[in-house]
Amino acid sequence: MGVTMFLLGLLYVVVIGLLLALGIGWFFALVIASGALLAQWYFSDRIALYSMSAREVTVEQAPQLHEVVDRLCSLADMPKPRVAIADTDMPNAFATGRSPNRAVVCVTTGLLRRLDVEEVEGVLSHELSHVAHRDVLVMTVASVAGVVAGFITRMALWGGLGRTRDRDQNAAVIVVAVLLVSVLVYAVSFVLTRMLSRYRELAADRAGALLTGRPSALASALTKVSGEIAAIPSQDLRERQALNAFFFAPALSPGNSLANLFATHPPLQQRLENLARISADLER
Repeated sequence: MGVTMFLLGLLYVVVIGLLLALGIGWFFALVIASGALLAQWYFSDRIALYSMSAREVTVEQAPQLHEVVDRLCSLADMPKPRVAIADTDMPNAFATGRSPNRAVVCVTTGLLRRLDVEEVEGVLSHELSHVAHRDVLVMTVASVAGVVAGFITRMALWGGLGRTRDRDQNAAVIVVAVLLVSVLVYAVSFVLTRMLSRYRELAADRAGALLTGRPSALASALTKVSGEIAAIPSQDLRERQALNAFFFAPALSPGNSLANLFATHPPLQQRLENLARISADLER
């Protein structure tokens, strides 16, 4: 999935390059690239719910789930998001939406079957922290920054290409340089965006643990969910992995330290150690 997302970002590079090569103005090309990311942010709640085949549920349909969300929102003094359930055995949860007033929090039936009430509360406190921190907006801005950084680099190099064509026949060399620099700029922004994603997960763990005052419940939920996900067939997990960045725990975790560089979530052990430190601080 990391390779797929890298190629999707690279597609932005190729598309903008083609637009420029066809003579379309740089401003129009920039609008297209930024507009695509803006649409992903604006419709993030609908896209995520559709991808997970999730349905919104009322208080009458899921009273216990709504009760937990109500209690946490009251503690956090934040507007209550819409509540949804995805009918899948994969135990997980996510929250998305362009603002706290347009957010949705979703849990899977697999998660509700496996966790007790305190653990579900820990998971939801983590997800509501994402909403309060406006993480969908943060990650969208980070993505746009990467696209714009690559775009500015290409514009500067294409400007040099135009001047070179007037002087000599080395245009092909400049074209290769444009491509290589564009790929390099995107690669760096990709790694930085993933690093930011991991930090926001740690921040959500901390905020969620402090909100409930029970880091151990969140740690227990993380351990259970990660263990249960590992037992689910990889093919089933890959069908859901497109939402990895939104999930409470990744559908498929990287298997080595190099892969961790491109991971959307920190390693499980790091998250558990941070929660243990928070628990010790609260006890003192």
